[in-house]
Amino acid sequence: MKDFIEYIVKQLVDNPDKVSVEEISPDDNTIELKLRVDKNDIGKVIGKKGRTISAMRILLTAVGAKGKHRVTLEVIE
Repeated sequence: MKDFIEYIVKQLVDNPDKVSVEEISPDDNTIELKLRVDKNDIGKVIGKKGRTISAMRILLTAVGAKGKHRVTLEVIE
């Protein structure tokens, strides 16, 4: 899932070399993804009214449900 989100975000931003995704598993059923991008690219990742980040979260939820995991995505400055 980490590579999936990293690929999508790199296609959206102007500075793909500054994109990094950290994957944390606090327990067996949860996966937390922490996304870091350049400050100038945060708006592109979030999108109008949060639609872009919401769509990525929906995709992660669908993939996570298949593997019985709860997946969260957080954008960090």
